[in-house]
Amino acid sequence: MLLAALAVGRTVSFILTRRGQRLRDGRFATLGKAVQLLGSPAALLIFGIGLWLAGSLMELQLDPERNLRRFWVAVAQTVIALAVGWAIYRLVEVLEVFMARWTSRTRTQLDDQLVPMLRKSLRLFIVIIVFLFIAQNIYQWDIGALLAGLGLGGLAFALAAQDALKNLFGSVVIFSDRPFQLGDWVRIAEHEGFVEEVGFRSTRLRTFDGYLVTLPNSTVANSPVVNVARRPSIRRVLNVTITYDTPPEKVQRAVDIIQEMLDARKDHWQEDRPPRVYFNDFNAASLNMIVFYWYAPPNWWDYMAFNHDFNMELLKRFNEEGIEFAFPTQTLYLKQASDFSADVSLRRGDLPQD
Repeated sequence: MLLAALAVGRTVSFILTRRGQRLRDGRFATLGKAVQLLGSPAALLIFGIGLWLAGSLMELQLDPERNLRRFWVAVAQTVIALAVGWAIYRLVEVLEVFMARWTSRTRTQLDDQLVPMLRKSLRLFIVIIVFLFIAQNIYQWDIGALLAGLGLGGLAFALAAQDALKNLFGSVVIFSDRPFQLGDWVRIAEHEGFVEEVGFRSTRLRTFDGYLVTLPNSTVANSPVVNVARRPSIRRVLNVTITYDTPPEKVQRAVDIIQEMLDARKDHWQEDRPPRVYFNDFNAASLNMIVFYWYAPPNWWDYMAFNHDFNMELLKRFNEEGIEFAFPTQTLYLKQASDFSADVSLRRGDLPQD
């Protein structure tokens, strides 16, 4: 009987797998996947039914006290329960397909990370339920007494799991508030990088040096999170310094040149923040002009290329107008040697004589 059950199970598994593949190749891809996933659990279920029938039909002469029969039937029931649990466990993949379709319609990529987390949680829940069902209904364990017996160690377990619970609640805060998405450039505490993964326990950042930083979710939830990726623009503060011997007319011309360059690049500014340029300060060795602009969209490498072109044009325009850039200088005043010698002699004459 066991061999027959095994053969029937393998045949059913083969049929379900082939039929599921045909459905997947057609218009019913999700249904076909579900049918395929049920192939192996169906084979185990049929084998468990064969075990149960074999135990039920066991001759009493071979087992007068029915101890072996009870054990045999319990094993068969365990196999059947495991087969059903395995089928539900595998069908979570089908549920994942529907959840992935739902998250694909949302704007945030953080929902995409939520799908595998829910899949793991559901599978863990299924494993626990199947274990409790087998323990209580097949082997007649008193689950209530077992849990009560664990009460003494519950406090120690709770203390040990305190950090895990903090991280779990931290993940709930992250997914509810959504301070960032996968791939965002963020600053969390003293760490900076791109969000690579968000799990139940931790969040992982890829730094600019290529290192992978793992932060507990409790730390992320309780720390200021700066989402650099969500800024509407990138602000630049540029100080342009020219020499002190520049006449006022050329100083004004320098300001006008910068303003002309800014006006020629209107497509790159944030709409509600136009660029600004002012002659704002007298430095120790230069006249200072300060330039503000807000580059949009906030793509860092495009911003760097834009700065390169802006700086090159500014250099050419100033050279054409004869406007000199300033650099740190010092003026030294040297006394003549005769004055220095006389001063030294005078100081020596002031010394007391023995």
